[in-house]
Amino acid sequence: MRKSRVLIFSGLLTVFLCGNLYGQNSGAGLIVPEDRIRTADEGLAAQEFRRGVQAYYRCAYNEAIMQFEKALSYLPQDNTILDWLGKAYYKSGLEGSALNYWESASSEGYGGLLLKNKIEIVRERRITGPSERGDVRISESGSFDGNYQGNLVFSGPLSVLPNPDGSFWVTTYNENIIILMNQNGQVIDRKTGPINGFDRPVDIIRLKDGNLLVSESAGDRLSLLNSKGNFIKYIGEKGRGLGQMVGPQYLAQDEMGNIYVTDYGNRRIDVFDSEGTPLFSFGGRQGDFQGIKGPTGIYVKGESVFVADDHKGCIYEFDRSGNYLRVLCEDKTFSKPEAIRMWNNKLLVCDINRVIGVNTESGSLFEYGRTGNNPSRLNCAVADVNSNLIVTDFKSNEIYMMSETQELVGGMFVQIENVRADSFPNVTVEVKVENRHRQPVVGLSENNFYISENKRGVSGMKLIGAASNNTFTDITFIIDRSIQSSYFAEQIDQSLREIAGAMNNRGTVRIVSAGRIPVLEYQGNSDGCKDFSSTGLKTPYSSEVSLDLALRLATNDLVNGEKKRAIVLLTAGNVTYRSFESYTLSEMAAFLNNNSINFSVVQMAQGALSNEISYLVDNTRGESYYIFRPEGLVPVVQDLIDIPEGVYQLTFSSALQKNYGESFLPVEVEVYLLNRSGRDESGYFAPLE
Repeated sequence: MRKSRVLIFSGLLTVFLCGNLYGQNSGAGLIVPEDRIRTADEGLAAQEFRRGVQAYYRCAYNEAIMQFEKALSYLPQDNTILDWLGKAYYKSGLEGSALNYWESASSEGYGGLLLKNKIEIVRERRITGPSERGDVRISESGSFDGNYQGNLVFSGPLSVLPNPDGSFWVTTYNENIIILMNQNGQVIDRKTGPINGFDRPVDIIRLKDGNLLVSESAGDRLSLLNSKGNFIKYIGEKGRGLGQMVGPQYLAQDEMGNIYVTDYGNRRIDVFDSEGTPLFSFGGRQGDFQGIKGPTGIYVKGESVFVADDHKGCIYEFDRSGNYLRVLCEDKTFSKPEAIRMWNNKLLVCDINRVIGVNTESGSLFEYGRTGNNPSRLNCAVADVNSNLIVTDFKSNEIYMMSETQELVGGMFVQIENVRADSFPNVTVEVKVENRHRQPVVGLSENNFYISENKRGVSGMKLIGAASNNTFTDITFIIDRSIQSSYFAEQIDQSLREIAGAMNNRGTVRIVSAGRIPVLEYQGNSDGCKDFSSTGLKTPYSSEVSLDLALRLATNDLVNGEKKRAIVLLTAGNVTYRSFESYTLSEMAAFLNNNSINFSVVQMAQGALSNEISYLVDNTRGESYYIFRPEGLVPVVQDLIDIPEGVYQLTFSSALQKNYGESFLPVEVEVYLLNRSGRDESGYFAPLE
C-alpha cells in the first residue's frame, strides 16, 4: 500500500492528502508523486472528478458523465477517470460506451482481474439473455450436513420450500419437525406442528393464500399452517373413503386452488378444494390404463397433472378432472422417482442420485447433475429465489446447494451502488449483488460481507437493510397516448385506479403520459389517484409516441425512489412509428436493469403485444397482464413487491483521514456465499469543511 501523497489544487492552493484507491492501478493525474507539485490540469481534473463522483451518488448520471468528461479533457489518459466514466455510462444504460472506457483503462493495466471480470460479465450479458441459455449443467456450490461437528442439526431431510427472502423450509422425516434455514445453512426456526406434533412429515408447499401445507405420512393427514409455520388445522384422515388417505406423500395445487395429494397407500391421487373439502380421487384403472401402483411426486401445469410412479419408474399425465391422458415417460425410465417440481420450464425429478429435467411435451430427459457414487437418496430438488437448486439427500442426511457450473467459476457480480458519508466517519454503503445473468442474490446476512479501506478491514460493520424485505414499492404509470389507445381511455383509467388503490400508500405513484413529448403528470401518494381520469392529462393523443423518451423520464424519477420500483405501461399493446428512435431497445433494457427497475404492462386489447414491448417485459423481470383477467389487477402490486432485489445497505466507521473533505477515500466490498464470491472497489468524498 502506498503512502499518502501531497496534492495541491491549482488556483485554490489547497493542500490535502489522497489515499490510493487502486494501488498500482491508480490514474496518473489524480494521485501524484510526493516529489512534485500537482499541475494546473491535474488540479482542475481533480475538481471535476469530485463533482462527478458526487453527482454519480445522487444518481444524476448525465451530470456525472458531463463532469467526468470535463475531467478527462484535462487528463485524457487518466485511468481512474476512465473507470468512473464507464460506471456512469453503464448506469445510463449505454453499456457499449461503458465497455469502451473500461477496455481502454484495462489495456493500460488498470483494474487488474477485477475490471477484466466486470468487462467479461457485461459483454456476456449483452450477447446472451436469460431466454437463450438453454439447459445447463449444475454442480455443488456447498452443502449443509445434518451432523455438524458432532451435533445433530437435522435428521432425514425430505422436501424443501423456498421463501422469497432466500430462506427455505425443510421437512425432517426422522425428527418430526419442519425447520427454517437461511442461505448460509443456519437453522433460524423449528416448528413441531400441533400439540401432538407432526407424524413423519414428507412434503411442504405454499398455497395461493400464503399458508403452508404439510403431508404427514404416518399421520395419514395434512397439516395446514400459517406463513410462519404455526398450526391451523388438519385436512383429511386415515381411511379409504373420500377425503381419507393412507400414507400421503407429495402435494401440488392448481390455478383454481385445488389441492392434489399422492395417496401412496391407496394408490391414487386425492383432490381437495382450497378450504380442505374433499372433492374426488383418481388414478385407478381406466380402460387400457392399469392404474398407478406407487404414486410419489406430483406437479400441476395448466390443465395437466403429472404423477410419478416409483413402482414402474415412469411419469403419467392426467387432466385436472383425473382423466388419464398418456405415459409421459415410459416404464423403467427412473429407478425411484420422488418429488416433482418445475425449473427452466421442465419437470424437475429426483431419482436416487440424479436430478433430471423432463420436457412436458416430448418426455425427453436432460440430466442436470448427479451426486456421484456415494450412497444417496435424493428426494427433492427445487429452485430458490437465487436460481440455485436446493437438493435434499435423505440417505446421507445432507442438503446440497447446486448452481450452474458457469456461476461457480465466474462468481457473483458485486457493485457498490452508493456511498453516503454525510455523517463521516459513519459511512453507509449500498451494495448490489447479482449472478452473471442479472439475477439478484437475496437472503445474505452480515456474515456474507467484508468491507475494507485500502485493503484494511473496517470496524463496526453492520447490515442495516435488505431490499428484498421491503414491502413498499414505487410505481410509475406510463399512459400510452397513441391513437389506438384512445379507444380504451376508460379501461386505462380503471386500470390505474385499481392498481394504485392496491398500493395503500405503500410507496409513491408517478404518472407519465407518453405522447410525442412525454410529460410527468402526477407525483404523490396513491390516494391522489382515486378519481383519476385521463381527460385531465396535458399530453394530447398522437400518431407518434416516443415510448423510449417516456421510459427515460420515468426511470430518471425512480432511481432515487424505493429500492423496489417498477414501471407499468398502460397500453392497447402496440407501438407507433419511431417509438424507439432516440434509444434502442437494448439500451432501454440495460437502463432499466442497471437501475433495478422492473417493467410490466397492462394490455387493454386482446392479442399479442408488440415485439418491442414484449422484449422489454421479458428482459426486465416484468409481467404482462390483461385488464379483464379473472383475478383482476389488485395482485399486480404484490407481484411487484415479490420480485426479488439483491440490494443491501451496510454501515461502518471509517478510519481514514478525510482532510477537510478533499481526499478521495477508498472502499472495497467482498461478498461470500458458500463456494462463491464477488468483489467491487469504489471510493467517495467526505463532506467539505
